[in-house]
Amino acid sequence: MARLKPITGKDQVPAGHHAIVDAVVASRGAVQGPFTMLLHCPLLAERVMHLGAYVRFEGKLDKRVRVLAAMSVARELDAVYVWGAQVGAARKLGVPETTIIAIRERHSRNLSPEDAQIINFTRDLIHKHRVDAAGVTALQQRFGDEQFIELTGTIGYYSMLAMTVNACELEASPGADVLPS
Repeated sequence: MARLKPITGKDQVPAGHHAIVDAVVASRGAVQGPFTMLLHCPLLAERVMHLGAYVRFEGKLDKRVRVLAAMSVARELDAVYVWGAQVGAARKLGVPETTIIAIRERHSRNLSPEDAQIINFTRDLIHKHRVDAAGVTALQQRFGDEQFIELTGTIGYYSMLAMTVNACELEASPGADVLPS
């Protein structure tokens, strides 16, 4: 059960912030997930929405790379809502079940070198708060500087969502893949 009452419509925020709720609905189809919590602070929700639009829809980074980073963040931070949402997206993008299992079980066996590079980079940032020079160089060679920074920003964005859903104890959507306890 979420710690805060989920905000799902503009009748739950002051009139001066109705446009923010409308924008969230327009960009995501409904108020759901982390935004049900973020809208307790509408101005923050608005800024997160804009960042998320770039990370999720407008950036140059490959969608598959984004979802691998997002799933890795969700798993490493035990964010059950984010995990459930990202696993569904990963399956739609054709991410192999062996990769999903490796992320869920926190190992790197049976991963392609390209997937392992993204997953290990994400894990290092989360746990060590740093990455080694060789890893950065390899990612720069693979993606270039702009997409390297976009990948790093994607990890940061999903970390912020994970912190929000964890602090508020937001559970996975019904029918979503669930992390083991």
